[in-house]
Order: sequence, then C-alpha cells, then structure tokens
Amino acid sequence: MKKFFETLKNCWKVEDLRQRLLITILFTAIYRFGSFVVLPGINPAKLATLQSQTAGGLMSLLDMFSGGAFSNASIFALGIMPYISASIVMQLLAVAVPYFQKMQREGESGHKKINWYTRLLTIAILVFQAPAYLMNLKVQASQALASGISWTIFIIPATIILAAGSMFILWLGERITDKGVGNGISLIIMIGIMARLPQAFVQEVSSRFTAISGGGLVMFIAEILILYAVVCASILLVQGTRKIPVQYAKRLVGNKQYGGARQYIPLKLFAANVMPIIFAQALMFIPLAIVKYQSENASWVVRSLMDNHSPLYNAVYVILIIAFTYFYTAITLNPTQMAEDMKRNNGFIPGIKPGKDTAEYIDTIMSRITLPGSLFIAFIAVMPALAGLLDVQQAFSQFFGGTSLLILVGVVIDTLQQIESHLMMRHYDGLLNSGHTRNNGGVSAY
Repeated sequence: MKKFFETLKNCWKVEDLRQRLLITILFTAIYRFGSFVVLPGINPAKLATLQSQTAGGLMSLLDMFSGGAFSNASIFALGIMPYISASIVMQLLAVAVPYFQKMQREGESGHKKINWYTRLLTIAILVFQAPAYLMNLKVQASQALASGISWTIFIIPATIILAAGSMFILWLGERITDKGVGNGISLIIMIGIMARLPQAFVQEVSSRFTAISGGGLVMFIAEILILYAVVCASILLVQGTRKIPVQYAKRLVGNKQYGGARQYIPLKLFAANVMPIIFAQALMFIPLAIVKYQSENASWVVRSLMDNHSPLYNAVYVILIIAFTYFYTAITLNPTQMAEDMKRNNGFIPGIKPGKDTAEYIDTIMSRITLPGSLFIAFIAVMPALAGLLDVQQAFSQFFGGTSLLILVGVVIDTLQQIESHLMMRHYDGLLNSGHTRNNGGVSAY
C-alpha cells in the first residue's frame, strides 16, 4: 500500500500527467452523468419492464456495454457500440476491398480517410439502431411516454437525440485519447462495465449470506479466489507474446553504419482480442431471434441453443470462438506482407530464407500460438456459464470471464503502461516494486 500511495503522489507531482488524469476523470464523469439523463418525454418510473428485459441475453450485453444507459432509456442508450460495429466493418473492408487496402497503406492520410468513412458508417448504423431501440421501448414500456405525445411524432426527435448522444460519446473518447490517459473509446467501454460491478457485488454477497443454500462465507471466499485466478490468467493471456528474431543487414552511408542490430517481431498470443467472442455471441443469438415467441414449441436442439447454461450451447460456442479466432487472426496479420516489408528493409530471420520461406515460417508460428490462445479464450468465454452452475448471481458471473473481463484486463494494462511511461520520463519509480509493465504495442478493447 505504501508503494501505491507513493505512486499516486508521484503522479500528482508530474504536471502533465496530473492534467491528463484530471481530464480523464472529468470526461468519464460527464459520460456517467449522461447515462442517467432520460430521453425527454419518458417517465423513468415506468421502465421496469425494459429493465427486466435487460436482465439476460443479448439485451444484458448491450446494457453492460452502455453502463446501464440502455435500460434507463438514457440519451446515451446506444452507447459507443455503433462506432465499434462500424470499426469492425471497416477492418474487414480493409482486408477484402483493394480500395481500402490501398488507403490503409497510405499512412497518416489514409488513416484519416478511414476514420472519416468510419464516422459516416456510424451515423448510418445509428439511423437504423435508434428507431429499432425506440420501437422496442414502445413495446416494453408503452406507458412510459408522457400523455399527449404520440409515439409516431416522438420517434423522429428521439432518434436525433440518441444519434447525437452516441456521437458525443465518440467525441469524449477521442478527447480522452488526445488529452487524457489511455485509449478513450476503450476506457468508456470499461467504465460502463465497471459501473455494474458494485451492484453485482452487493447482490452476490446478499445472496450468499441470506439464502439457505447460498454457501455463506466459505463459498463467497472460494468465488473471490477463483475470480482472482481467472484475472491473473487473463493478464498472462493478454501479455503473452512469441518473439521472432529479425537480423538487419549492415550498410554504410558515408562514414556512418546503419543496421546490423537484432530486433524482434512480437506475435501476440491474443492477437484477435475480444472479436472472436463478439462474433460467436452474435451468431448464438440467432436461434433466440428466430423462435423468440415460439420457445415452447421449439425442438430440444433449439431450446438448448437458447439456454446459455446448456452443454450443447457452450460446445457450439467454444467451436465458434476457436474458428473465429483463426479467421480474425488470418485477416489482421498477413505473413506475406510482413515478409515483404522485412525483405524491403534488408531484414531476415536467422536461418530462414527471405521471401516465401519467411512468410511460411511466420504463418507456422502464428498457427502454433493461435491454437492455445483460442482454447484459452474459449475457456474464459464459458466461465460465466460455469460460474452460474455454482449458483453465482448472473450480474456477478459476467465478471468471471467473457468479453467484459478481457476488456477490463486489456484496458487497465494499457492505461497502466501509459501512466508508467509518463512517470519513467520524469525519472520517477514505476507502478511495480520490481520490473515494469511490458509494453507490447498496447491493448485495445476492440
């Protein structure tokens, strides 16, 4: 604890870091305040049905990422997810469409164009998502709208407000990235997830100590120890890399010698981030969407696929995660392009011929590290379901694994690395007693 308080004291001493931390806290506080500002014309006291709808399934996932704004019918109800969806689409287009591939290789100017297209696509997604959210609100809480206001008239201004709220969150995230500490978009997602932790923790403690078969203090301590072990394993997964040595040839320019140094290509064990889990979850919600109103007459297979605690559901879920891990790794890391760039810069892997052999070698290494990475991601993804079998409350079980845990771990590590770099530049001690957080290129939520 002494080291922790000394680190906080050092953070306050560094003026630039102090300003960045204060700006980050201010902008995140604005985001949390907006999550409780209800849409004009909506009575928050009559949203009980909407809040019960977000207790499980896809709606609970959306509500978690929005920090509860979804169930509050807030002006930030759609959160940052439309921008995340647009970013994923643009990443796929940058791999499949030559026009965007060329744009991505243009450097800073190309990235600015891609960001502009991403914003346009975000607005297009919001145009469809906002009315869909309002129609669901009408079905779940039709009495919440103030008397004298028609839903037909209400949808148009409410759509504009929801779209503006999401774009404002995007602006806040970009300002945090520029003026604050950490990746702003990732921090906003993390804050939304963390906002539900205190309530989930209190509910879990209450259930363990009040229920007859709750297990009491012993079971609660066992839960905390398991959660601690899973978090430690997730940190190892996020930080794990396979370093490929690269030797650069020496060259003389005038009287100066360049190159000749050995460097490393860090291939991350967790290169796909949380994308495989997000893709798999999207597909697993299809049976629920198809037979939403016919669950009683559905077959055993369909009913099993609708239950996230069933063995069939989790088996299919694991297979999809492994498949999507390989798919997303393949489209984001191109061994051929890496080999060409290395050859262009007079670099080579010791013992491997440049060109095709180098690409095949990198591809082999990627395949070997992707398998254990995908298996561990799948294990983390099904941990909430395993926790549910131990009678852990659903809200608290979400922190045992899945997208929420991986995002929390990744964002915290990335933010700590940035704080550490600011401290080290001012010759202050870092955040750890021995060693420092390794910077493997940063970790983002998406």
